[in-house]
Amino acid sequence: MTKKEKMKGDMGSMQELLKAIPKVDEFLGWVEHVQGPIRLVKAAVRELLEEQRQSILKENAGRKEDLARQVLVPKFEKKLQDKLTPRFRTVINATGVIVHTNMGRSLLPHDAMDNLVRVGSRYSNLEFDLTTGKRGSRYTLVEELLCELTGAEAGLVVNNNAAAVLLVLDTLAKGREVIVSRGQLVEIGGSFRIPEVMEKSGAILREVGATNRTHLCDYEQAINEETVMLLKVHMSNYRIIGFTSEVSLPDLVDLGSRHGLPVVEDLGSGSFVDLTQFGLEKEPTVGEVIKAGVDVVTFSGDKLLGGPQAGLILGKADIIKRIKQNPLNRALRIDKFTLAGLESILRLYLDEQKALQQIPTLAMMGMPEEVVGKKARRLLRRVKKPLLGKCEVAMMSVSSRVGGGAMPEQDLPSRAVSLRPQVMKVNELERKLREHFLPVIGRIEDESLLLDMRTVADDEIAMVAEAMFAVFEVSGS
Repeated sequence: MTKKEKMKGDMGSMQELLKAIPKVDEFLGWVEHVQGPIRLVKAAVRELLEEQRQSILKENAGRKEDLARQVLVPKFEKKLQDKLTPRFRTVINATGVIVHTNMGRSLLPHDAMDNLVRVGSRYSNLEFDLTTGKRGSRYTLVEELLCELTGAEAGLVVNNNAAAVLLVLDTLAKGREVIVSRGQLVEIGGSFRIPEVMEKSGAILREVGATNRTHLCDYEQAINEETVMLLKVHMSNYRIIGFTSEVSLPDLVDLGSRHGLPVVEDLGSGSFVDLTQFGLEKEPTVGEVIKAGVDVVTFSGDKLLGGPQAGLILGKADIIKRIKQNPLNRALRIDKFTLAGLESILRLYLDEQKALQQIPTLAMMGMPEEVVGKKARRLLRRVKKPLLGKCEVAMMSVSSRVGGGAMPEQDLPSRAVSLRPQVMKVNELERKLREHFLPVIGRIEDESLLLDMRTVADDEIAMVAEAMFAVFEVSGS
């Protein structure tokens, strides 16, 4: 057979295969028993049939048997199931990173979630003053609590801390100079940098000092008629060690007072409690920063505070009033769900011991290593025997992290369940657990998949075990 004749024969075979692909209506008849929105059913059918068509055209080969009903219907069912599965899903965080930026940061306690349901399913007094019967302000709903807890004169909440910094700079420093230590020009998540936020606000950056050392005289020498603010950015997501020096907040406040300049601190994570009780290094609390005399402090709601995503702005009443009146404030305002979650969290802080027990972020940070070990042993008892011969399972000591760009290089002693698969590669095990209908996310170290139990809730232990049984195709009974 010549090459030309062979190509002609191949083309004929390809045409036969293309004709053998069932029509959409025919395929819909095959799957009329399937439950689901007809829009998604049709979309899944069309995508599947188009994939078959492209495969035949690309490979110039195939078998009619692959287009049979019994082959295509299971593929369709999987495709439809993928479409029916929400894209925004819950996962089990077994990484040991408590405030995991990629997994939603802080978890909310049950009381806060109940409050979200209440305000979401009924009308609320979001901007309605129940005393006067007239329009009210959403900010007053949590401002009193924030002031009570921190000692601030006034407060405002926007949608995240980057927005908080932007709003403060736009209000107080547009077209004027802001002095910042060169060592504090940080980059936060998503490649957003302090200089870029400042540029967008219209403020003019004036860097002082060196990367590792900045002195009070550097600030003082840089002050001129165009200076309108002294900005301090707390190094919450990195550390410079060695030959270093930075100006303390009290000294900066004193300098600002002598020159009539407001001092603003971007605290970043922001905590209401002393974290040294968890064995962590000292981090300034919001209350301590306010007490030091800062004019404005900004911080996140969903990091060390343990609440929903928000940017909190606290400080002197006259300055906060100006910030509230900025038209940009409306574009950055929070919604009723953020307010509901934040108020619930703040009310817990009125009793610090209650906050430490009920706010998940704080509870996980404060969880003793022996308690984490008990959770690891519970998982071991469930899975060790069923996985015999398929996966080596053991408990080991590891280190957890606070995460969320907070407290870098500070470890929390923890315990993990180590999985060393015998019937597949560890990367395949990680992928299969990640792709499970309830994804389990761990971390790979030394050819083992580690499931750090500090960030696995008690009621998730059985779910983790079931995911492992499914991946290894064993019965857990």
